[in-house]
Amino acid sequence: MLEISGISVAYGKHLAVDRVALNVKPGEIVLILGANGSGKTSLLKAIAGIQPAAGATIRLAGRELGGLPAHAIVEAGLALVPEGRGIFGELTVRENLELGAFARRARPAEVRNLRHVLELFPRLGERLGQQVRTMSGGEQQMVAVGRALMSAPSILLLDEPSLGLSPLMCKELFAALARIRDDGLGILLVEQNARRSLAIADRGYLIANGRIVGEGSAQDLRNDPAVQRAYLGAAEPGLTAPAQDGAGSA
Repeated sequence: MLEISGISVAYGKHLAVDRVALNVKPGEIVLILGANGSGKTSLLKAIAGIQPAAGATIRLAGRELGGLPAHAIVEAGLALVPEGRGIFGELTVRENLELGAFARRARPAEVRNLRHVLELFPRLGERLGQQVRTMSGGEQQMVAVGRALMSAPSILLLDEPSLGLSPLMCKELFAALARIRDDGLGILLVEQNARRSLAIADRGYLIANGRIVGEGSAQDLRNDPAVQRAYLGAAEPGLTAPAQDGAGSA
């Protein structure tokens, strides 16, 4: 389990994240919803060790990660897929994925993890020798997610993974995220496509001005009139929420 409390991020005098607390369990997708500038990206960067955080307690499976450098946090089992993907465009798909397995924890299972990534994203298997810069935005996002999975994480952080993707590629991406969750990984998801993300999420937090201002099951958030007005709007054609087995599942 990823457990966070008291995490704050400041840029000079501007407090972007203010004493946030949240948790992510294995085998669940936790969504963070908030307007642009609400602190979502700063929060993920702080958890991943990229952005300095003040007063933070960050524990993964009971191990304290606060203050560790980013590479040590990856070794502990946490991987970030940043906004903008952060892939190496001049390298091939295979080379990008192999770089994801550089962490010591990932090396013993590199072959198995590569096979799993290619099962999740079959089109990557067809393009292993292709330079990533020549691929579509959706295919590049598959590379970015696959590279993170190659590090053998227990928790996956994703920052706006559907940004700029076509509806078809969004559908494929969210289906893959649901499969990743079903494999037992925990996912902390920042996503502007609230309707699709709430359709696969288990729980969610609402963030405004750097603070958590609400939380609940995905079903409760979908049914909340304030959330509907702020994030959902009109229904997307052809998209319906899956049937619920019980509150808090999706």
